[in-house]
Formats: sequence, C-alpha cells, structure tokens
Amino acid sequence: MSHDKLQSNGHGPGEHHGQVATMYESWFLEYASYVILERAVPYLDDGLKPVQRRVLHSMWELEDGRYNKVANVIGHTMKYHPHGDVSIGDALVQMGQKDLLIDTQGNWGNIYTGDSSAAARYIEARLSKFALEVVFNPKTSIWQASYDGRNKEPVTLPVKFPLLLAQGVEGIAVGLACKILPHNFCELIEASIDAIRGKKVNILPDFITGGVADFSRYNDGLRGGRIRVRAVIEKVSKKMLAIREIPFGTTTSSLIDSILAANDKGKIKVKKVEDNTAARVEIIIHLHPDSSEDVDKTIEALYAFTDCEVSISPNSCVIVDGKPLFLSVNEILRLCALNTQELLRRELQIRLGELEEDWHFSSLEKIFIEKRIYRNIEECETWEAVIETIHKGLKPYKKKFYREITDEDVVRLTEIKIKRISRFDAFKADEHIKGLEDEITGVKHDLDNIKTYTVNYFRNLLKKYGKGKERKTQIAEFETIVASKVVINNAKLYVNRAEGFVGHGLKKDEFICDCSDIDDVIAITSDGKLVVTRIQDKGYVGKDIIHVALFKKDQDEQTVYNMVYQDGPRGAIMMKRFTVGGVTRDKPYDLTKGAEGSKVLFLSVSTPQDGPTVIVKLRPKPKLRNLESVVHFGSQLIKARGVQGNVVTKFPILKVVQATPEQESSLRKKQPELFHPPSKDDKTQMKMEL
Repeated sequence: MSHDKLQSNGHGPGEHHGQVATMYESWFLEYASYVILERAVPYLDDGLKPVQRRVLHSMWELEDGRYNKVANVIGHTMKYHPHGDVSIGDALVQMGQKDLLIDTQGNWGNIYTGDSSAAARYIEARLSKFALEVVFNPKTSIWQASYDGRNKEPVTLPVKFPLLLAQGVEGIAVGLACKILPHNFCELIEASIDAIRGKKVNILPDFITGGVADFSRYNDGLRGGRIRVRAVIEKVSKKMLAIREIPFGTTTSSLIDSILAANDKGKIKVKKVEDNTAARVEIIIHLHPDSSEDVDKTIEALYAFTDCEVSISPNSCVIVDGKPLFLSVNEILRLCALNTQELLRRELQIRLGELEEDWHFSSLEKIFIEKRIYRNIEECETWEAVIETIHKGLKPYKKKFYREITDEDVVRLTEIKIKRISRFDAFKADEHIKGLEDEITGVKHDLDNIKTYTVNYFRNLLKKYGKGKERKTQIAEFETIVASKVVINNAKLYVNRAEGFVGHGLKKDEFICDCSDIDDVIAITSDGKLVVTRIQDKGYVGKDIIHVALFKKDQDEQTVYNMVYQDGPRGAIMMKRFTVGGVTRDKPYDLTKGAEGSKVLFLSVSTPQDGPTVIVKLRPKPKLRNLESVVHFGSQLIKARGVQGNVVTKFPILKVVQATPEQESSLRKKQPELFHPPSKDDKTQMKMEL
C-alpha cells in the first residue's frame, strides 16, 4: 500500500506498523500455547500427549482382540488428529517399542541398534491386556468434539496408573521443553501404594537399555538435575572388552561411532570394534596387542571420551488444568496415585448406581408379576388410566425402594412380554435380587474404604503384570573420571624458548616430553612470569622461556619451585620456595615483587623433601670480604606462589650457580647450620602467613 493511500485512509505508516506488531505478538502467543498444550507437553491426568491419546482411542475403537495393520490405525486416527500420518506413525511406533500399552507384531525396529521399523503396511498392533484394563472407561471419560466437529474424542483418558512416569516423555515447545525419564513398573506400583497411605516416596528412573546410573544429583527430575549413565563393560581378556548394556538415549551405532572418533583423535587405542547385537547388546572391542595401557584405564577412558557415559538433564513439566507446571516426579506420582483413587471411586459410584437401578427394576418386576398388578390394567381404556392403575398397585410397596417410582419405571413394566410373565420364576428372581443386594453391600464397603480398595487394585496390577518387569538399570555412585589421567599420550610437547612458543606442532624445535592433546602446560619466562595454558598446536606464552613442563593440578602439591631473582635492574637478590597451587588458564602470574626489569637468576623444580644448594657469587668490592653466599633451599619454608621471598644479598652479583655434590658435601661439613630443616615454629608461622 502506497504512502498516499495510507494518508487517504487516515492511517499513517506508524499506525499500521503498530497494528502488524500487535498481530504478530498475538499470533506468536497463540502458536506457542497451541504447541505447548496440543503437541509437546503431556497432561498430568493421563500422562499422554494429544497424538498418543488419539492413537490409543482409535485402537480402542478398532479393538476386537485381533491385530490391526498399523496403516489402518493411522488412517483411523486421522479422524481425530489435525496433523499428517507421519506424526501419528512415529508416535505409535515409539509407544510400541516401550512394550507396555501395545502388543506388536512384525519388525518394529530395534531400540538397541537404532534400526527403524518396517513400513506401516507391514506391521500390526493391538492394545495390550494391561492397556485395556487401566486406560479405558467410556463411563468415566469426559468427551469433546474432534478438530473438525464430526467425532467425539476424550479430553483425557481415565488412566488408573502413573503411565507418564512408566513411559517417560520428551518434547520441545516454544520457549519450553519437557524431559521426564522412564521409571520401573513395579517400583511405581509400590510407590503408588505408599503414596495412597500417605508415606513419603522417592522414585528413580529405570531404562529399558539397562546400564549403571548415578542418581545422586537427580533433583527429583526437576530442572537443574543431572544424572550420569554408563554402559556395562565386561573384561573378556587382557586385549578384549565387551559392552553388554548401553546408556539411555544411545544406540549401538552411535556408541561405536563415538568409540571410533575417540580412537581417531588418539584418546584411546582400539584395534577393531564388532557389533554383535541382536536380541541383546553385545559390542566387542579389540585392543591393540602392543598397547601398554592397563585394561581398567582403558575402560575409564571409554567412559571419559565416548558415549559409554552420558549425562542426562531431566526437566519435569506437565499440563495441569490447561497450564504447564514444573512438578517433581515424586509429586507427579502422588497426584497420579490420588487420581487413580478418584477414578476408582467414580467407577464404584457408577457401578453402585447401576446395581441399585437393576435392583430397583428387578424388585418392581417381581411385585408387578407376583401381585398380578398387570391384571388390573385389562379394563383400563386410556393410557393415563393404565399408568395410574399400576402406580396404585405399587403404592403399598414404595417404602422398600431406594428411590421414587417414576412414570418411566411404570412404562418399562408395561413393556414386559406376556411370554416372560408366564415363565416368571420367583425363586430365580429372589436369587438375582439377593445377589444384587450382596454386590451393593460390597460396593458400598469399598467406597467407605476407598484407600484399601485402591491399594488392593495396585497390588492386583503388580501380581498380574509385574512379572518380567524388574529393574534393569543398576543404581550406583561413581567418581568423576579426570580425562587427563586416563587419556593416552597421543602427542609430543615442543618448545621454542627464545620466541616463546610451546605446542605439539613445533616439531623442528626442542622436544620436552610425550603428552596428550588435553594436557595443560606450565611455562615460566626469564622475567618471572608464570602461565598455565591448554596444550595446542602452537601457543605463545612469553619470550625467553626458562621452564616448561606438563601441569598436573592434583600433583602440584608435590612439585616445589626453587627460585632466585633480582628485584629490578639494581634491586636486591631475592629467593623463594613455593608451590603453584590453583591457577586460571592463560592468566599471567608474576613470581617476583613486580618491579620492572626483574630477572630470574636461578630456577629449579624439586620435591618438598629435597632442595638444591646454590652459591651466589658477588662482584668484588672494596671492604667486601665474603664474595659468596650459600643458600640451601631444603632449609627454607615452602610458601604460596605469591610470596615475595627473602633477601639473599643487596650487593651486585656475578652469577648464581648450583653447587656440585662435592661442593655441597664440603659445605655441609663446614657450615652444617645452613642445612637444618625448618623448625615446627617456622612451619606454624608459614601456615599463618599463607
């Protein structure tokens, strides 16, 4: 629309821009709400997404005890589902693979290998006995019109079981995600019984693929939680491993790909990997015959660098009263158990009403026939007279009934056939009424003791369907594997001291040691700067490197640095003995007092028990008689990296040299006081200073 037309319509460009922005905001909110409520997030009441609910409802309508082609189920479901056949087919296959609600026939894929199912026209499905018992009841369902208004579908299914927690669910909506992990069938029933009794429950996931899991940070399935799941790896021999169970969310194909990728990167050494998976997982890993790595270390490396260990972050979100809510899995279980109790109560109330109605009419029929009230209507000339006559004949017996005798009841009596009246058996009628009365008494007892009834219901489910559904995932707590400890040395460390470069790509420069590509490197330059950095192809740490080595933080307490430096061009000569401690990667640390022009004169690395002896040689000067100063680092306190150190001398020096073994032996005899270890008081003072 042109600017002139906008002006002629009385609307400026700014007004139309505001209208469009408002429309987009409204549409986005509507779309986001639709995706959350109708596609991605399950409902608390039945634990199903809409597409799953429609699939199960369609299968219930088609149910005749025989298998149906999945293609037919998909076509029937499209009466209710506004989306295409692909989403319906995927949802149906996923439910079938969970082996709980659907009996399958044909190739439904393999959850272990990740192989997809056959085409929908080749595979068949029907509802399981468990699903028929716990999922459906038209009498307690609330119905709504389908998307096109031609059919009726349930708002939610009356599921009498914590189905949501048994199956698990994952979905991504607009600005919202849901990930509820599957839990063990038997444990859910036991926990539901505890919840009905008011006891505290604590359920943990259980995966169909097995494995070993650490749930110490599960956080009840809420956001912020995290679990670690490991494959079960068996040592077959010194050069062969077998994976028998895989982590949840992986397949044998993806697991093998991760192993080969780690091998290509040099993290582990593997000769060959075989996938023998069929009904059960079996991945055979052949190690290199010339590998010097310990088998246990190789297993730890598999956990550290491959999908043999995965981390899963749950996010328990459900729809409650038309709104998404974040609820813990224990709270979901409690609410599902109470919902089951309420559904059972409604079923009992409906059954009680049916029994009382049956008793009501059976009693009316018995009186109507035994008291020959039907003969009184032979002389009636109008329909109204017939109704009135029957009411009059039943009046003496009204107090026996649960409710008032209505015209509808009388009409039903008039519809009894003569053949049935002539064959009426009072004894059988009494037996039938007595049976109804006994059943009514039982139903009323169950209603009065609904908790006990619900507990017995759950126990019956466990007895009928619990066999073969024992826990598959082992519960354990395992330590975090430090990758640098288990990675093999797949690189070499080189240094160009003058230019200040370190890395595994400087193959023409000085070789330092074997390393891995995830190691950290510590470097100290002649100006007293220290840097710790992750090893790379070529990294700059500062010119004139005087010390470079691998940095192992956990081993650093046993690594002591002995240093002599000059504080500025004309400053005093200082000495310090220190450990590096915790550092931030790529952050430079000054080991001197910080004066510009400071220079390291001597640096060595030792253990806390050992320490070098150095001789500081001074420049000759009038009246200066002693031209040497001896320092034994073993007699000095070990302090933190940031200490400034002690003054050795303030006179100009020629050089600092390390004493030879012969010189040190001679000095020990002449000046034994220089070699005394630090006293306890000195150590206490050291701790106070640190």
